[in-house]
Amino acid sequence: MDVAVWLRELGLEEYEPAFRANAIDARVLPRLTAEDLKDLGVGLVGHRRRLLDAIAALGTGESPLAPSPLPIPAASPLPNPPPLAGEGRVGVEAERRQLTVMFCDLVGSTALSTRFDPEDLRELIGTYHRAVADTVGRFDGYVAKYMGDGVLVYFGYPQAHEEDAERAVRAGLAVVDTVRGLATLERLEVRLGVVTGLAVVGDLIGAGAAAERGVVGGTPNLPARLQALAGPNSLVIADSTRWQIGGLFEVEDLGPQALVGFAEPQRAWRVAGEGAVVSRFEALRGEALTPFVGRDEEIELLLRRWQRAIAGEGQVVR
Repeated sequence: MDVAVWLRELGLEEYEPAFRANAIDARVLPRLTAEDLKDLGVGLVGHRRRLLDAIAALGTGESPLAPSPLPIPAASPLPNPPPLAGEGRVGVEAERRQLTVMFCDLVGSTALSTRFDPEDLRELIGTYHRAVADTVGRFDGYVAKYMGDGVLVYFGYPQAHEEDAERAVRAGLAVVDTVRGLATLERLEVRLGVVTGLAVVGDLIGAGAAAERGVVGGTPNLPARLQALAGPNSLVIADSTRWQIGGLFEVEDLGPQALVGFAEPQRAWRVAGEGAVVSRFEALRGEALTPFVGRDEEIELLLRRWQRAIAGEGQVVR
């Protein structure tokens, strides 16, 4: 049995260098545990689960790509299976939700392919993929798909947070720093696009190792267009994301951009770094606040009650 071919059949060929470096052959493979896979650098729970299921299938003679047969219910349909640990709500039906999507692209990948041996290039791309996955994972980003040297990441699925747009921008800046600092044969650079909007997410597309959770809507298509506007080691966000992050980051208005596939120009912003605003409330809500008009008496009452409260007398204003 060729372990490299086995990994490629599972769609997990990025781990081949780690398996080869640790002398994982056909005799060792059936005895690997979840802890062993962590030591090999398999950081994503979904990837470890797929590998463990495929290893278990080796002992039964089943194909690791063949789905397990489900029992046919006699009268009532089976309930949705519970989510796997670490996989959020994977397994439920598609749903409409707010989603922030990031597309990360490696700069100059075509030139790299002409300068490196295919095996060295694969190891280089694998290192880059793992760096991106580990970095976005710290911000609860979900790696939905590897597209050659591109990485598609969801924030808000499977696990949603109030500040998913902010998490995506912070993750994007962190990815730039992480990839720039990789000790690889060639200095790597990335560019990223981030978009926030409504999408229908959760439909299972494909089968076996090619299965993935699909997202339908305009949101998934725009990040790839925006990253093309970014220079090396920079992040460009859509107007929808810009209003979600308020003044938390320093941004540069790139103006309306004519993009392929979009009838109307799309306004874009380049993220320069963290903002200087100290108050998170001010950063997120300051631009939307309007001054009070004709409320002098009410404001004076609130200030008096506040002074008494900080002096130790609890106050309630109704």
